[in-house]
Amino acid sequence: MNNPVGGAPAQQINIELPPEQAEGIYSNLAIITHSASEFVLDFTRVMPGVPKARVYARIIMTPQHAKSLLKALEENIKRYENQFGEIKIHDKGATPRSFGFLPPQPPAPESPQSK
Repeated sequence: MNNPVGGAPAQQINIELPPEQAEGIYSNLAIITHSASEFVLDFTRVMPGVPKARVYARIIMTPQHAKSLLKALEENIKRYENQFGEIKIHDKGATPRSFGFLPPQPPAPESPQSK
């Protein structure tokens, strides 16, 4: 993401990280929703034996920024795996009730008995 649209050099931006934000927030579940104009990422933390999860951070972005984030994550994961090895996903074949960063599951087809 060093060369934005048209290959123009990237503008340097000074980013401030306040001390209260520097510690970060741990999240092991992300819920992603969207409308025609925005993507909403809710970062939560699910703890064993606790039936309720709280949203610790909500990020709202345009579809264009969401796609840029996806590309940046893909590039960083590629670099990480080149340095440290493949990241294994342990919940392959997980059921829709699993917790973690999973894409939304499609609705189950209606059975003829439910009509």
